[in-house]
Amino acid sequence: MKIGILTGGGDVPGLNPCIKVFVHRAIDAGHEVMGIRRGWAGLLNYNPDSSEDQSEWVIPLTKNTVRTIDRFGGTFLHSSRTNPGKVKPSAVPAFLQPEFGGSEAATVDCTPHVMRVLRYLGIDTLAAIGGDDTLSYAVRLHREGVNVVGIPKTMDNDVYGTDYCIGFSTAVNRSVEAINLIRTPAGSHERIAVVELFGRNSGETALISAYLSGADRALIAEVPFDVERLGRFLVEDRADNPSDYAIAVISEGATMEGADIVERGEADAYGHRKLGGIGQRTAEAIKEITGVDTLYQQLGYIMRGGPPDPLDRMVAMSYANLAADLVLRKDSGNMVALRSGVYTTVPLDSITTRVKRVDVEELYDPEEYRPKVVHQLGKPMFLY
Repeated sequence: MKIGILTGGGDVPGLNPCIKVFVHRAIDAGHEVMGIRRGWAGLLNYNPDSSEDQSEWVIPLTKNTVRTIDRFGGTFLHSSRTNPGKVKPSAVPAFLQPEFGGSEAATVDCTPHVMRVLRYLGIDTLAAIGGDDTLSYAVRLHREGVNVVGIPKTMDNDVYGTDYCIGFSTAVNRSVEAINLIRTPAGSHERIAVVELFGRNSGETALISAYLSGADRALIAEVPFDVERLGRFLVEDRADNPSDYAIAVISEGATMEGADIVERGEADAYGHRKLGGIGQRTAEAIKEITGVDTLYQQLGYIMRGGPPDPLDRMVAMSYANLAADLVLRKDSGNMVALRSGVYTTVPLDSITTRVKRVDVEELYDPEEYRPKVVHQLGKPMFLY
């Protein structure tokens, strides 16, 4: 077989080890692997009719190609948020403009071109590593008859159908370390600190990071918060602290009661605008309400930077082996997963059936804005 592999959406630590193990397994089994660069953009921009070098979009992968990539974070194949099923006419590659660029619709479906590229390259099976957005297009291709397997990754840990996504542990690890580092300036200047973490729709990363770091309050995307009440809580927390400071952790997708989500810019191919800034607004509001100086820190990309921690490395490598098993068995249309601490597989289209969010009743106190664990027995390792 000739097998394609790609990474799409936001990068996370663990992608490179996953790619390396997958490539080794496939080659050892006698197959050829092609790396599709920049996610789905690689297939959208590849021109089968061109005689020019197109290694910008697709490259052969050998053991030597991937020999050292597992030592680093990110994805050496690069990534994008491209959705070939919804391409703005102005973003259609020049060579496809005669066929797809003249539409007056907001977006055009370039999937027929993607199918042609896959046939031209002779790719028998495609392994897609991504979150909801990247894997949703993998589902589309599967329904079009393409052999596809999925590998879930996202630092938000919010892909439905699996208990764990590559990147989550490292993001929590980075966040807990940073939250505890913030204690030094917050305590030295006797301030209230607000630390903003990634988390568009799911507050799991912020919740678990706040829980593990012992932050005073946590604001998550699933529960709008009353900033006046939050301010009162943080003043009390600060007064109870011998060092005279308090810390609140907030998801970038959190909202104040009666207010909209803080986002900016143009929507991407999956309908998402840039988030970020709710922490700063919250810090400014708390200072105005309480009169206490505040400190605002947005962690952002630091959470997904650098090499994976041992847990993410282990899961990434295990997912790669499991995905390779699916490919070698020609078992298409499935996604590798962890369920109740056991490696397994689920139908790929599971990701489109429901959304994965924090279990507020079990894990969060919406009145006190704090993590809570109602029952420990039977909970998985990360409590999700």
